[in-house]
Amino acid sequence: MTEIKLLSSLVKVFKDSSPIENEITSISLFRNERASFQFAVKTDNKTDVSISVDGFSGSVNIFRVYDVPVNLACNPNADDYYLRKEPGDYPDILKPVKNTEILEADLWYSFWIELSADNISAGCYDVTVRADFMNNSVLSKKISVEIIDALLPDIDFVYTNWYHCDGISQFYNVPVFSDSFWNINKHFIKTAALHGMNCILTPLFTPPLDTEVGGERLTVQLVDVKMRGGKYIFNFTKLKKWIDMCRECGIEYFEMSHLFTQWGALHAPKIIAEDKKGREKKIFGWQTRTSSKKYDDFIIQLGKKLVPFLEKEGIKEKCFFHVSDEPSQDRLPIYKRRANIIEKAFPGFKTIDALSDIEFYKSGAVKQPIPETGRADNFCGIVPDLWVYYCCGQGNRYLSNRFISMPSQRTRVLGFQLYKYNAKGFLQWGYNFYNSCLSKKQINPFEITDADGHFPSGDAFIVYPDENGEALPSLRLKVFYDAVQDLKALKLLESLIGREKTVELLEDGLSSPITLTEYPHSGEWHLNIREKINNAVKENIKSSS
Repeated sequence: MTEIKLLSSLVKVFKDSSPIENEITSISLFRNERASFQFAVKTDNKTDVSISVDGFSGSVNIFRVYDVPVNLACNPNADDYYLRKEPGDYPDILKPVKNTEILEADLWYSFWIELSADNISAGCYDVTVRADFMNNSVLSKKISVEIIDALLPDIDFVYTNWYHCDGISQFYNVPVFSDSFWNINKHFIKTAALHGMNCILTPLFTPPLDTEVGGERLTVQLVDVKMRGGKYIFNFTKLKKWIDMCRECGIEYFEMSHLFTQWGALHAPKIIAEDKKGREKKIFGWQTRTSSKKYDDFIIQLGKKLVPFLEKEGIKEKCFFHVSDEPSQDRLPIYKRRANIIEKAFPGFKTIDALSDIEFYKSGAVKQPIPETGRADNFCGIVPDLWVYYCCGQGNRYLSNRFISMPSQRTRVLGFQLYKYNAKGFLQWGYNFYNSCLSKKQINPFEITDADGHFPSGDAFIVYPDENGEALPSLRLKVFYDAVQDLKALKLLESLIGREKTVELLEDGLSSPITLTEYPHSGEWHLNIREKINNAVKENIKSSS
C-alpha cells in the first residue's frame, strides 16, 4: 500500500512516523511571492519515484527533504514547544530533484514544492502533484493555487545573518580570495539574498567572533595594509570587489566586521600587514590590549581613507560599524571608550551591536543596540527603530528560533512578531558557521549540526555546502523567508487599512495580544491568519478600484 499526503510548509516529516497534520487543499500568494507546500509519500516496497507538477505556469522548484543528525536538540532549560528533544535524524536539507528518487520501504519521505508567481496572471489554478512509480502506478493530489493581483512591497527592514568566509575556504579547500573562492561565495550570497537577506557581514579584517582567546580563525581580510613607519597604506581593491559582487547578488546593506573582540572589546581583531621588506605579519590581535594607543591610531588612519572610499561607492547610508559583540554590563566603560574611537574615525556612520543591557543605550555608548528577543521588551518605547536578534540562548519561554528540533511555525511566527513590534531589523549570527564552538576546529555540517555539541542543532548555519560549490537551502531557510513574506504582507495590508486595523486582524480571536513569548502554538492558526491577511488585501484592493 502506498500512502500520499499534501501537507503545508509548516510540517516536518519524520521518516519513522505518519504526519498527523491535516492535509491542505489550497494556498494563495501575491504576484511577486513564493509559496511552498509538501508532498509526503510512504511505500510498502523499495521503489523509484518521479515527482512532477502540472497546471501551474509560473516557476516550480521541487526539492527532496533529507535528514541530518541532531545530537543536541535543545538546551536543558527548553520549554515544551519542540517536535522532539531526543537525538536522532531530523528533516532539514533540501536538495533539488533532477531525476527519479529512490524510496526505501515503510518510511515517510517528503518532497518540497515551491511555486513562484513570477508575475503571471492573477486567478485560480488547479495544480496537480504527480508521483510516477517504478511499477508504472501513478498517484496524484490536487491543490488550488490562487494568484492575487497585488505585489508585496519593498519595506524599510534590514535582515542580516552573519556570513563566514572562512567556512567557504575550509570546506571547499580553496585559497582565500582565489577565483574559486570568489565564485563559490557568489553562489552562497545569491542564495542568501534570494531568501530575504539584504545585509552582509563584511570582513574588513578577520572577524573577531566565536574565537577562543589566544586562538585564530582563518585569515579573511578584505583590506590590504602596508606599514611604513608609523603610517599605514590601505588598499581597498578586494573590498570593492566584495561590494560589487554583493550588490550584484542583491545585497543592499553592509555591516563592517567588529573592530574589537567579542564580549567586551578587550582586544583588537587579527590584522595582517606587509612590512617594508614585503613580509606579511600580524600587527594586531590578542596581544593588543584595548587601551593600545597604537591601535587607536591605526583606526583613525583607517577612517581617513575608508570613509571617502565608502562615500564614493555610494553606500555611506547603507553601512553599519560594530564595536564588540554581546558585551556584558561590567564592560560598559571599556566599550564606551572604544565606541568613541569608532565614532571619531567614522563620523556620520551608524554603529550597531548585539547587546541586551539598556544601560549601553542610555549611557550613549551605542546608538543602535540590538537586544536578544528575550529582553527586547526592555528596549521597546525607548529605542527608536528597534532591531532584535536571537541565537543559541533563545530556546525557552516560547521565544521564536530556528533550531532543527523546533516546529516550523515557531520559526515563522517571528514575521508576525516583528510586525507587531514595528521592528526595523533582525540579526542572527550563523548563516554558514562551519566550525566548532570557539572555532577550535572545522566541522562537516552534514555530520555535525550543533557546533560539536555546544549549540542546539541548526543554530550555527542555515545552508549546507553542496559539492558543486552552491548553497543547499535548509527547510528552515525557506520557512524563515516565509516569515519575511508574512511581514511584507502585513505591511501591504497596513498601507490599505492602517496599522491599528491590521493588528486587530492579526490578533483576531486571541485571548491575549501577540508578544515575543506569547502566540498560538499552531501551524493551522498561522496559515489561516495568513489567508485572512491575503483576503483582506484582495477585498480592499477591489473596494478602492
